[in-house]
Amino acid sequence: MHSFIAAHSPKLLVAIFLLHVLTPKPSHAADPIEFNRDIRPILSDHCFACHGPDEKRREADLRVDTEEGLFGTETANGAELGPVVRGSLKDSEFWRRVASADADEQMPPPEFGKPLSDAQRALLKDWIEQGAVWEGHWSFQPVGKIVPPVVLPTEFASSVSAPFEQFAINEIDAFAWRTFQAAGVQPAAEADRRTLARRLSFDLLGLPPSAALVQQFVQDESPDAYEHLVDDLLASPHFGERMAMWWLDLVRYADSVGYHGDQPMSVSPYRDYVIHSFNSNKPFDQFTREQLAGDLLPDASTEQLIASGYNRLGMMSAEGGVQPKEYLAKYIAERVRNLGGTWLGVTLGCCECHDHKYDPFSAQEFYQMEAFFADIEEQGLYAGAKWGSEMPVPTAEQATKQRELESAMALIKKELDSPTETLAAEQLAWESKLVEWTALVPTTAESLGGATLSVQADGAVLASGKNPSTDTYTLRFDQVPLGITAFRIEVLPHDSLPKKGPGRAGNGNFVLSELRISSKPVDPQSSG
Repeated sequence: MHSFIAAHSPKLLVAIFLLHVLTPKPSHAADPIEFNRDIRPILSDHCFACHGPDEKRREADLRVDTEEGLFGTETANGAELGPVVRGSLKDSEFWRRVASADADEQMPPPEFGKPLSDAQRALLKDWIEQGAVWEGHWSFQPVGKIVPPVVLPTEFASSVSAPFEQFAINEIDAFAWRTFQAAGVQPAAEADRRTLARRLSFDLLGLPPSAALVQQFVQDESPDAYEHLVDDLLASPHFGERMAMWWLDLVRYADSVGYHGDQPMSVSPYRDYVIHSFNSNKPFDQFTREQLAGDLLPDASTEQLIASGYNRLGMMSAEGGVQPKEYLAKYIAERVRNLGGTWLGVTLGCCECHDHKYDPFSAQEFYQMEAFFADIEEQGLYAGAKWGSEMPVPTAEQATKQRELESAMALIKKELDSPTETLAAEQLAWESKLVEWTALVPTTAESLGGATLSVQADGAVLASGKNPSTDTYTLRFDQVPLGITAFRIEVLPHDSLPKKGPGRAGNGNFVLSELRISSKPVDPQSSG
């Protein structure tokens, strides 16, 4: 194993976004139209089939899924020659066709079977009159501040049990009120405190609240009791576990490899890293850098190395028929697809084979993105030892014990390396008892296989001439010291031997199968 960040009130931000997207948009010119929210869905459902990204089905060579297709190319005098003229209904051929009652000119044509509603035409009309502001792919748009709607006195407001001023606690309630008003639904009364504590605990922790927490909230009479409860739950370690579930799903986290035998894969430290990141409210840009390239950061910490384990979370195979290079290509392509879906909010998978038909990406860009992952050390096929580069990740307890042992070893080594008079005396006494080796010079040297054995000036025996596959050498020594306790054979290199020896095999190797020592004459015929 190599091994989101929420704002202070993550649920608040998510709720604002969702309510803003799902709330019906009034159709009048004073209310700004947003292209991606209000116009693109209409064009996608009613126009893209014949005037969209599919070149083979496109009619009249007209596209309304791109900015250039809707507005044309700007000319030298600043004019745009397209079906939509910003701010002008009378000059917009697009609007003339949409508003036409003539079946031969009306768009979409009646035979298409998806007529526009009056509300949709009103949105298109308001959009053109307001300047037909274009927005590109939603995932590339800067995050903007969402302004809560203004709540005005209406017949609905007078029909509810409590006015908006009593209902509202924060900005989210303005969006909720507008939704209630549009649907004609009465807002419910505030839930009792036990219910609120239970809902909030399940939402933030995924667990029921403890009896003590509920009792504390019920008895808290301060005006910010609910905020205290939120803070208590956000401080729980279970908050990070709850939030990490969705992130771990996005990055395809698992403790096994997925393919074939689904072998275990030890990456649990990565899971713990994600949980800790939520609990510590780590900035999202830091969270991103550590996962995509934590091991490339200067002086990377253990935590950052663990974070880069994101790059090893894809499926891997140990199936015997796997072609390693093919599966390395599969692994790297999967990383590009996951990066696109997780961080960019787009689908990149189509570009692996061809330019994307719906999103603004080419096949070339897919493989350019692959280059970012081209230096990951891994194997296409599990080789029986490991999948790729790994690192040990000790627990906090293990790390503490390791530091203690290393400190103790350093003290012992320092003591051993420190000279003392006693140590010096014991060293001399030990050296005086060491074994004394004596080189024996053979009187005769014979080869059963017919090789020539020559005794050299230094007492070494050099073999030459015939070189049978097996042979028996017999050496005779006349001057042997008394009190021998061990024999040692030294093999030496020589320029006359293959690869300079020490053996006579083609690679300079040799094998000694038996050594027999006798104080009597030896019959060579009986030697091994």
